[in-house]
Amino acid sequence: MSAGPASSGTPRPAAAAPVDLRKYAWLSIAAAVATISLKVLAWWITGSVGLLSDAAESVVNLVAAIIALVALTVAARPPDADHQFGHGKAEYFSAAVEGLLIFAAAAVIIVAAVGRLLDPQPLEELGLGLLISLVATAINGAVGVLLIRVGRAHRSATLVADGKHLMTDVWTSAGVLLGVLLVGLTGWLPLDPLVAIAVALNILVTGTRLVSSSVSALLDGALSPQDQAVVVGILDKYRSDDVDFHGLQTRESGRSRFVSVHVLVPGSWTVQQAHDVVEVVESDVRVALEDVTITTHIEPRDDPRSYGDAPYDASSTEHRP
Repeated sequence: MSAGPASSGTPRPAAAAPVDLRKYAWLSIAAAVATISLKVLAWWITGSVGLLSDAAESVVNLVAAIIALVALTVAARPPDADHQFGHGKAEYFSAAVEGLLIFAAAAVIIVAAVGRLLDPQPLEELGLGLLISLVATAINGAVGVLLIRVGRAHRSATLVADGKHLMTDVWTSAGVLLGVLLVGLTGWLPLDPLVAIAVALNILVTGTRLVSSSVSALLDGALSPQDQAVVVGILDKYRSDDVDFHGLQTRESGRSRFVSVHVLVPGSWTVQQAHDVVEVVESDVRVALEDVTITTHIEPRDDPRSYGDAPYDASSTEHRP
């Protein structure tokens, strides 16, 4: 039974207007363009392969930011005849692509670093080059923190992935800057590519995590344990000698949450009595969780057929045959 007009006197909470997150994708694009320009300038001045690799990763950031903008634009579209549950999963494609781009950036860094390791070259104008790169790193850091904060607040996989990508770039830049600085202090040229290789291996971890989380979500991953606990808590509040629940199933699609549960009531109840219970339960779930669509199915609790139609029940974590 899907939510209908409330007949129990409990008003349905008005749905908040969705927040347009595309402006943050535009901010990410602007930051990527600025940092690419600064890092290429720093590489051109110094000749450091570490700074060149850092600039190469920023190019990946720009591509990822453009993909994020497209994904957010698609995800913001309302449900239609062909996509009746909305387009929220577009965000997970973006996060997966960003993870793969991180792998590509790491490969570029390693290839360039190995070449320089085999053929060391002296570095020039390190002071100016490091200062320029430091400014670019600060821009990435500020934008990355903002994107992660906004993405988590609005449960946007795209913004969180983009923010983590930028923060990965920050750590990459920090490692590169340290390596270049130590080269200047010690004169040991192989240190520049060695640091670049170490940083490249480290950012592969971030790419792996992004791809893994995106694949899980595309496979209709359930709500977080915390969100499921909220739903179960609400159901427990309404359990009684007459009312029970089973067959709880949840999934997440972009910023949208979906909850499905079977409501067991006495077979002698009227449709109105059962509907009144369902409306109160649905209302509480919508208040507790933002952007949630809850679907309920009423069944007579004294009918054996009511218990064999739910292959998984998240409220009891028991698989049923």
